[in-house]
Amino acid sequence: MQHALNSRSVAGALHNRTALRNPHTRAQIAASAATAGWQHSRGRNGWWRHRNGGYGWVGPLFWPFAYNDWYDYTMWGYGDDASFWDYGYNDIYAGIFAPYGYDDLAGYLPPRVNGSRPASGAPAAAAASDQLAQMCGDDTREIAGLPIDQIQQAIQPNDAQRAALDDLANASVKAAQDIKAACPTQIAATAPARLESMQKRIEAMIAAVGTVQPALQKFYDLLNDDQKARLNALGQDQRQSKAAQNNAGSLAQSCGAAQSGALTWPTAEIDAKIHPTDAQRTSLAALQDATAKAADMLKASCQPSDAITPPARLEAVGKRLNTMLDAVKTVRTALDDFYGKLSDEQKAQFEAIGPRRAASSDQPAGSRSHIRRHHASIDGMIRHLIWLAR
Repeated sequence: MQHALNSRSVAGALHNRTALRNPHTRAQIAASAATAGWQHSRGRNGWWRHRNGGYGWVGPLFWPFAYNDWYDYTMWGYGDDASFWDYGYNDIYAGIFAPYGYDDLAGYLPPRVNGSRPASGAPAAAAASDQLAQMCGDDTREIAGLPIDQIQQAIQPNDAQRAALDDLANASVKAAQDIKAACPTQIAATAPARLESMQKRIEAMIAAVGTVQPALQKFYDLLNDDQKARLNALGQDQRQSKAAQNNAGSLAQSCGAAQSGALTWPTAEIDAKIHPTDAQRTSLAALQDATAKAADMLKASCQPSDAITPPARLEAVGKRLNTMLDAVKTVRTALDDFYGKLSDEQKAQFEAIGPRRAASSDQPAGSRSHIRRHHASIDGMIRHLIWLAR
């Protein structure tokens, strides 16, 4: 994990504003970090992977690049390929059956002052921890601020509009700060703790939307029809540029496909490993029903086709996040009930299901040279995407 996050391509991209505005680059960075802990294989087809190639869970972090994802959709409207709309049922499922064992997460932990980890590894671990924090968002104006010059050039604002645009830029930075502050500082080792972390992160995102929404609406309302058309055209130019860079047409799928609930419950494995009692089995059935309900809620809340302006898209973001929060709460209540009825041994067996499934879904273990080629391909892809972004 330290090697993956400290590679030249990933470290460079995490500090490159232009590169981070490319959703495909962000997906490749997330993929590098998500699968770096695997020693036996590299998980190209992990069951918790998103359509765009990224992963909802990277070590202890839920929703890497949260600010970038909803900001990109709000301002530029990337449509079905927007990373924002890939988050949903599969991430709740991954929160229950985490794809990481404790040993896989060791690289994400801060270095120990007095512990078993060699002192020589501390600088690398600290650097990797810093890189992981970058995936939680950057609250600097260079990263989180709006492309003011680009917008001003497009709309030629008057004094009142320019002041409103400055207020919007300040609100954007504040939103990024709120999201970054909700970044987990500890690894959630249990399924209930992971869903609690997810809930807190979504709540922070909802608060961030509430910060930006009035400022964006005020700015947009001050524009005349011609300026609104030019601002919307600016977003269209961004979408066309990203489609050309990312070959996004091959990724186009409906939002509903990502919320289809295709990940089936490992019922047979739960029965074999946990041997639930009748009372536990009743709670387990309630948990499965809750996740099915969550999947239906999220599928019904896919992006509206009429969200063609930045304020309308941000409103859609807010509604989607509220639905996600309701879905997480629904599942979390049922999960807490089921998990609370398990013995310590049963809990350990339940927590091991995700890592076992992740291992079985990985590509077959190959030679060391095969693993190096895989890392090189991702490394080269990120460098190529950074070059295109320039």
